Amino acid sequence: MKQVEIYTSDTCIQCIKAKEYLQTANVDYVEHNISKKTEARKELIGMGYMSVPVLIIDEEHVLGFDLNRINSLLNK
Repeated sequence: MKQVEIYTSDTCIQCIKAKEYLQTANVDYVEHNISKKTEARKELIGMGYMSVPVLIIDEEHVLGFDLNRINSLLNK
């Protein structure tokens, strides 16, 4: 099973779409909401990102809701 994490914010439409897609595809994930946790924001910046969503699928990073890349990494 793939390990999936997603960094999101409360006001990000693409984050909502990415989470809805993962739920529809029955993919378990761990969410890190930068609006609610300052530690998550620090982690995101530490990885070199200043925007969300950022998905990490088995240690591969995806910036934005790039459906083709997400499907490729999830073997869909």
